[in-house]
Amino acid sequence: MTTEAFAPTAPGGPQTKAQTLRSYDVRDFPALTGLEEEWRFTPLKRLRGLTDDGFTPADGRLRYEVDALPDGVTFGGVHEGDARIGSVLTPFDRVSALAHGRAAEAVVIAVAPETRPAEPVSVRLVGQGADGASFGHTFVDVGRFAEVSMVLEQTGSVTLADNVEVAVAEGARLTLVTVADWAPDSVQAQHLKVKLGRDAKVTHVQVTLGGELVRQYTSVEYTGRGGEAELYGLYFAGAGQHQEHRQLVDHSVPDCRSYVGYRGALQGASAHTVWVGDVLIRAAATGTDTYEINRNLVLTEGARADSVPNLEIETGEVAGAGHASTTGRFDDEQLFYLMARGIPEDEARKLVVRGFFAELLNRVPVEALRDRLGEQIEVRLSKASA
Repeated sequence: MTTEAFAPTAPGGPQTKAQTLRSYDVRDFPALTGLEEEWRFTPLKRLRGLTDDGFTPADGRLRYEVDALPDGVTFGGVHEGDARIGSVLTPFDRVSALAHGRAAEAVVIAVAPETRPAEPVSVRLVGQGADGASFGHTFVDVGRFAEVSMVLEQTGSVTLADNVEVAVAEGARLTLVTVADWAPDSVQAQHLKVKLGRDAKVTHVQVTLGGELVRQYTSVEYTGRGGEAELYGLYFAGAGQHQEHRQLVDHSVPDCRSYVGYRGALQGASAHTVWVGDVLIRAAATGTDTYEINRNLVLTEGARADSVPNLEIETGEVAGAGHASTTGRFDDEQLFYLMARGIPEDEARKLVVRGFFAELLNRVPVEALRDRLGEQIEVRLSKASA
């Protein structure tokens, strides 16, 4: 595969997201130092060598589990020769390029054109051990005018770098829920990219609860007018956890829409969350309508939330463009209001946090999963107040 190199407008490296180097060859990306803008929040030493090119991947550390598939949906492994692999995502960082080259095979979940399953498609990725690095590749292929909900749940122990490519064809609708509920010893660096056809829509709900360090990069590309992307995120970091979420929504064609809404809670010593939202509106993308917002709720002392919204606009002909970010401590007035009405403090705290996350949890299309995620959040809150 060829390299796409975008020359910077001035010496010293790329100046905008549009000019970032993209390549399938890891040799095109220099070794990371932690001083790079894209990596300055990430504790590289805790990535356990996932940025290095000098070791052999651990085999047999990933297992897929698939529930019964509805008619029109297939699941299977493919090797390098499959033309779909790499057709959506060209890596623009070192870890993603490593994962592309090191993954032994890719798993493809394909939805036939005009298919509309009544029930969500459910796939689980289970880690079999964190004592060796693993590399994964998943491809989601949604055919023209199909409409489907899909859940990709990630559990177990891993040290994992992986890429997820999502192709949503013309007129198709995809609701994709990804859940990172890894064991406490797990590390993951993931790049998920969505490519939208004309009048296609994706709703992505990203949930991050487990793992020692989880870094997830989500990007969106439009290929035709009328594309819509709604990206939602729910994360809860406990003591010592590092959770990092980055988005790049690349508006390159006219009359498309995007909305990004992420919410996170933090509690415990050294709990750290990072949210960086980049929206690029290119000169040709007239009529774009976009908004992004991140909200963080800091529940205890010793936790830290970094939130950086970025908006880069190359045309003045937009329907709307804005961003917002808030980070605050637990609202004592809300707590007082509930306690004054006879609700015990522990229960009142749970109600406030439950309300904070309710909108995002309600977007999970599987009731059993929605209830389970709500229960896990409440368990975490109970541990904090114990």
